[in-house]
Amino acid sequence: MATIRKRLKSDGTGSFQVQIRIKGFPPVVEHFERKTDAKAWAQKTEAAMREGRYFPERRKLSHTIGELADRYIRDVAPDKKSGADTSRQLEWWKAEHGYRALSDLTPELLAEIRDGLAAKVLDSGKRISGATVNRYMAAMSHALTMASREWGWARDNPMRRVSRKKETRGRVRMLTDAEREKIMVACRDSGAGYLEPVVVLALCTGMRQGEILGLRWPDVDLKRARLTLEDTKNGDRRGVTLAGPALAVLSDLAKLRRLDTDLVFPETGSFRWAWLRAVRKAEVVDFRFHDLRHTAASYLAMNGCTPSEIAAVLGHKTLSMVKRYAHLHDEHVAGVVTRMVDANLGGVWAGPREPKKPATVVPLRRRAGDA
Repeated sequence: MATIRKRLKSDGTGSFQVQIRIKGFPPVVEHFERKTDAKAWAQKTEAAMREGRYFPERRKLSHTIGELADRYIRDVAPDKKSGADTSRQLEWWKAEHGYRALSDLTPELLAEIRDGLAAKVLDSGKRISGATVNRYMAAMSHALTMASREWGWARDNPMRRVSRKKETRGRVRMLTDAEREKIMVACRDSGAGYLEPVVVLALCTGMRQGEILGLRWPDVDLKRARLTLEDTKNGDRRGVTLAGPALAVLSDLAKLRRLDTDLVFPETGSFRWAWLRAVRKAEVVDFRFHDLRHTAASYLAMNGCTPSEIAAVLGHKTLSMVKRYAHLHDEHVAGVVTRMVDANLGGVWAGPREPKKPATVVPLRRRAGDA
């Protein structure tokens, strides 16, 4: 007997899930955009089961990469924080390899596709980075996992046996004091009133661009000098301490906040262009907004924060992302040791000394009667 249920997604759209349970057959589940299609498929499938014309294995293994990409983009991607990026990557798989059947996918074929993607030359003349190749492979890997575990479209995920490309070390670009001053002046003179406050928050807190632009007043506690980020990149709630200029910026903005929205920065549609113009005017070369986060992390490291403390402030789940600042922490520790030694142990070692001459040993005279 077929059961049809309507499933709502986070974006407000919906699909219809059909589940057929008939004795002697495993449960069959399928999804459709329209209820009429769901009913028609259910009737056709039930009739095939009763007449002995239903071969689920043959039907499942006939799905293609294109069909897999479409279903994943429709049913899974909208609920993922990185759904837009994943959808874009799966659209590439559909365009380049959408005709291939999932049953034809092998580790050897997927490795060949991986290497072909890595050899692709961009319009800039550069090849696609290993990290980007890995993201494309990871997107298809999760889609194949869904196909094998939940949808019955594949026997397993062959991507699990395909190795990743080597990734370069993470980019580390930090502002010098002179560059910081020039960028702040350029932001102040940009004409975009929100730009300077946004940059101040990024430097003082290490928050991501999306976290700052999406900040809402209910998440701001000026009395406790603290923010609560409900929607972060890794999905965890994170507290952010406000100090110095960051607290002053939000205190000033709170006096002028708009009543028709709870966004701290409600008019940032032109943020990207305002930021790029400011960087160009400041004549700071090879600097992105995300590098403000690296700059904040470097300040933490130079002031003695351990890698675990930096990870907690920035909201990283692992320490791998903050290893790039380890040398700054090591330099700070070296300075601490140097100051300690200079203050307390300066006179312990006065340099090598002339070795003392051994004392002259005078032999004792034997007395009469000694043996």
